[in-house]
Amino acid sequence: MAKQKTIITCAITGAIHTPTMSDALPYTPDDIARQAIEAAEAGASILHLHARRPHDGGVSIEPADFAAFLPRIKQSTDAVINISTGGSLKNTIEERIAPALTFSPEMCSMNMGSMNFSFHPLADRYETFKFDWEKEYIANSDTYIFRNTFADIRHAASQLGPHDIKFEHECYDVGHLYNLKFCMDIGLFKAPIFIQFIFGILGGIGPEIDNLIFMKRTADRLFGKDYRWSVLGAGGAQMSFAATASQMGGNVRVGLEDSLFIRRGQLAVSNAEQVVKIRRIVEDLGCEIATPAEAREILALKGAAKVNF
Repeated sequence: MAKQKTIITCAITGAIHTPTMSDALPYTPDDIARQAIEAAEAGASILHLHARRPHDGGVSIEPADFAAFLPRIKQSTDAVINISTGGSLKNTIEERIAPALTFSPEMCSMNMGSMNFSFHPLADRYETFKFDWEKEYIANSDTYIFRNTFADIRHAASQLGPHDIKFEHECYDVGHLYNLKFCMDIGLFKAPIFIQFIFGILGGIGPEIDNLIFMKRTADRLFGKDYRWSVLGAGGAQMSFAATASQMGGNVRVGLEDSLFIRRGQLAVSNAEQVVKIRRIVEDLGCEIATPAEAREILALKGAAKVNF
């Protein structure tokens, strides 16, 4: 039996890192579109997208800010577009799913549990900031609870389900897998589901390979052949976890949302640079990279013709 090809997801900008942390972090529509297209050209078959306020780089979940780049990316690449429903940690689930409801993408993220979600230690790494909002936003993240109750998940699934959107089920800890199994059992999601194992976020499971093996073994037990999976290693865990996941038969996620670096102590110059690096590693280790068409087949997606942008 032929080995399944490896899907590379690239998460272009996210909601954690701020403009001060890296000049490469895109936040204008032009930069988000350009970096997304370049990442696709480098080998990413899925583009995981957040929006930013174009004037100061702040996090945005306004559909209008997504509209400024989504059509341009679709016109320039065949990559699968995956819209975040995470966005700001302070918004309601109705506000967070508004962009996905508006644009009906092939994929969107779905966090599978409430959790402490913090990046406040980053506030002490910088003496000055480019924009006034940044320091307070970072420092106050130790007060955040990222809310994803069962009612929230059910609401999002019921609203987005009619759009035939495939969810990237983001699981930050082993309990999130059991939450997902419960939701499968009551009919909220249909196979094949796509799980993103996430390691290294403060508040979630730590970036140790033993944890990856445990999460994978748990998912095998809970979901059998009904799931596909990928790995996100935050920060310094990015490349090592991606390489390990590819050798275990999984898919990989990179991008400036998850790490600003290309190697220890060296900032990446773009999202595409990270895609090029993980593609080289994965191919050197004997795996083939999935095209967007192959990713659509592996994940049973509805196709780019059925989106609303």
